[in-house]
Amino acid sequence: MIESLFIELSMIIILAVGISGIMKLLRQPIIIGYIITGILAGPLLLNIVKSTDMVAAFSHFGIVFLLFVAGLSLNPRVMKSVGKVSLITGVGQVLFTTLIGFFIAKFLGFSDIAALYISIALTFSSTIIIVKLLSDKGDLQTLYGRISVGFLIVQDVVAVLILMIISSSTGGYDILSVTIETVLIGVGLLSFIVLFGIFALPRIIKAVAKSQEFLLLFSMGWLFSLAIIFGHLNFSIEIGALLAGIMLSVSPYHYEIKLKMNVLRDFFILFFFVLLGSQMVFMNISEFLLPIVVFSMFILVGNPLIVMILMGLLKYTKRNGFLAGLTVAQISEFSLILVALGVKVGHVSNEILSMITAIGLITIFGSTYMIMHANKLYLYVSKYLGVFERAGKKIDEHIYQKGEHYDIILFGCNRMGFSLLESIGNLKKKFLVIDNNPEIITDLAKDGYECRYGDANDTELLNELNFSRAKMAISTIPDIETNLLLLRKVRESNKNAIIIIVSHQIEEALKLYENGATYVIMPYFLGGQHASTLIQKYGMNLNEFLKEKAKHTNHLKIRTELKHEHPKAEKHR
Repeated sequence: MIESLFIELSMIIILAVGISGIMKLLRQPIIIGYIITGILAGPLLLNIVKSTDMVAAFSHFGIVFLLFVAGLSLNPRVMKSVGKVSLITGVGQVLFTTLIGFFIAKFLGFSDIAALYISIALTFSSTIIIVKLLSDKGDLQTLYGRISVGFLIVQDVVAVLILMIISSSTGGYDILSVTIETVLIGVGLLSFIVLFGIFALPRIIKAVAKSQEFLLLFSMGWLFSLAIIFGHLNFSIEIGALLAGIMLSVSPYHYEIKLKMNVLRDFFILFFFVLLGSQMVFMNISEFLLPIVVFSMFILVGNPLIVMILMGLLKYTKRNGFLAGLTVAQISEFSLILVALGVKVGHVSNEILSMITAIGLITIFGSTYMIMHANKLYLYVSKYLGVFERAGKKIDEHIYQKGEHYDIILFGCNRMGFSLLESIGNLKKKFLVIDNNPEIITDLAKDGYECRYGDANDTELLNELNFSRAKMAISTIPDIETNLLLLRKVRESNKNAIIIIVSHQIEEALKLYENGATYVIMPYFLGGQHASTLIQKYGMNLNEFLKEKAKHTNHLKIRTELKHEHPKAEKHR
């Protein structure tokens, strides 16, 4: 038994390595490779996945680790600023998608009960898939990333309530009393966790952090405790895992915890997508080809439009509305669970479940590509999106600049940008800072810096900036496509500007030089080069090295106060 299970899991991993390797060669999202692995390993083809319970257990581990790590990046003080838009957008999208989806289903000839199940299933987006994609892109800390996670949480809460209502109605329970009881339990549980997180958790973390091994063990215990409690009380384990991470996000040790959890997350989340792919059911769907196409297009296009309209009405820019809208362009595992429950209680047929499964596969594939290539997609459609913006000042513009002409423009002001900021200030030149983290922009504005919220991928922003008068442009964003776009925009209007750019890959650095970069910073090589310079400068002089140590220690303390972290992935800046 144990040996056969070992062989089964090993074959799944080996197959995933091969398929994911092909995806990487083709420059495709690795999530697609995981799902294809599941389809190939499922009963329709290779039939490798036989121990479904074990794979499902690994899948649940992947879910809780993924959402826990995501929660560690979502400081509640920061999430508070997007609470209103997340709630309105989340509830509004569920209501409008359900209403429009119902009429589409009726038009296509479905019965009232089937149309209701289908329309509700179309409303829910996959928190797990979106969090994974945003994490891979390094966009969890951006404004649209925070808003997206916020309304996905709202969707999850609504999904849980609907599933509980259906379950209680078939069991002879009073739906109203069950709903009220659930809400009261949820509010009470959340209140207790918040109070515990404020008064007790920081002291416990401070005590256990003396041992790195025990810090990891305690964090896992805290994670699984909340996941089990929420699951036991008929809430989703996803909400419990995400909340566990959010409660630890204010801890000074949250980065160490996140770093250790990343490995577990990346391993176990593979099994979630493999299981998702292996359970895809495609039976008798030929007669549902038209509904599959219509509903898939509605989710891929209609759901993003609903979010864009709502965010536009709330006075957000069309770019953030577009990027956030793409995150609802797929259906979730809750959608499949909902319809499967409908089949179980006799409300809908197996053919409806097969149809929803096909829609899920199409929209997951489609939205994955849309989200991963959102910036390029925005370039083509931005000129048509002005209708979604309201006139006047936008909530998310965050412009704190007085002039139009600057000698230096700095893109990205977190870890590396902070070091450059001090040197730029010493030049006594007029400069502007641009960052896509609204919290950083607010802090810079308080300190008196001229700055504005924005993304170097946004061509509209780049067109607004006057590069013709700039003597220097600096990008601390290690994304090759972003930097190539920035290089092209600067060189179009200024052939003589100094352009300094960051890269983590030698091949990419050479390409940036070929396209006009003046100097490319390579952080992973720069540290060794700096140490080599110190050795040449000080030789064996201990006192000089101790002076360097004192300066470096003071600098790191300032970094700690600013909550800067050393990046693990290339997407971080």
